[in-house]
Amino acid sequence: MDRYLSANLPYLLMRALQKRLPLLVETHDTALRLFNGFYEGFPSLVVDLYARTLVVFTQKLGAADSFALGRTVADVYLAELDWIGCALLKQRSSKDPAAKQGTVIHGGLPDTCIVENSVRYALDLRMNQDAGFYLDTAGLRAWLKEHATDKTVLNTFAYTGSLGVAALAGGADRVTQIDRNARFLQLAQASLSLNGLDITRMKTTAVDFFVAAGQMRRRDESFDIVILDPPYFSVTPRGRVDQVKETTRLINKARPLVKHEGCLVVVNNALFLSGQKYMRELEELTEGGFLSFESIMPVREDVTGYTETIVNQPPADPAPFNHPTKIVVMGVKQKQAKSNSTGQELE
Repeated sequence: MDRYLSANLPYLLMRALQKRLPLLVETHDTALRLFNGFYEGFPSLVVDLYARTLVVFTQKLGAADSFALGRTVADVYLAELDWIGCALLKQRSSKDPAAKQGTVIHGGLPDTCIVENSVRYALDLRMNQDAGFYLDTAGLRAWLKEHATDKTVLNTFAYTGSLGVAALAGGADRVTQIDRNARFLQLAQASLSLNGLDITRMKTTAVDFFVAAGQMRRRDESFDIVILDPPYFSVTPRGRVDQVKETTRLINKARPLVKHEGCLVVVNNALFLSGQKYMRELEELTEGGFLSFESIMPVREDVTGYTETIVNQPPADPAPFNHPTKIVVMGVKQKQAKSNSTGQELE
């Protein structure tokens, strides 16, 4: 590690923490980003807080440097937040899967639940190399809780299903969550139980998106809200996901699954894709009149960094978005609106 950066780290961590203190609540059951090192002056480090568990992510460091950095970070935060019960180190650059999934470097077991916007979410912080709960989509969860009442929702690439759970917590009529990994979807079921929600209103299916999209189209199945939040890059026997090159193709796969005058929520977190280039691609899709822009959703400041703490800018300018995670709500009109229950056309 660079000696100057190491010496300067406690100052950077404390400066970032002071801006985030208003987000910490007395119950200590929330989740937020305490330090975004790329933007806030220490590129090899990200620090998140999940309830009473500090999660330290390192990258581009060897094991010895990662452990030294992790312990330094834990000491700084424990001195200020003495209620932290666990510190978990995740080494993103390690070739050892266990090191990526996390090593406890302080305290007991990691927390298994957080509360966000009055909704409880189940956690398994060591299930994968990330934390299994994405902080940059907090605004989208809030939007779904507010807008999904009595709606049918499809959450594609659902991962641990937090977006679908937020929709159900907001009174969605029915939520379908699909992901290739059944183990990830089990956390969505656990989140439902934590909130006392009706388990019959959520369907989880371990299936490839491209397979599911085809099956749903053949069944003439559609939803009021469809969420398209794919991984940055993935290749399966059934299809390819590339958030830089495949946005139009993915949207065209998902759009037929949206009901007439429903919403398609599109998330793109490609770091090297500028916001202007992304918007141009979406604008081309609106030219036919079947897609329209409804809103752009900002990412919370604990994730983006604050004006007073930001040192570095992202490699591609995200504007008009405030972060490389670009979230757009689009209105959808179908060429042939389906008949309603009385047999009358909806158009």
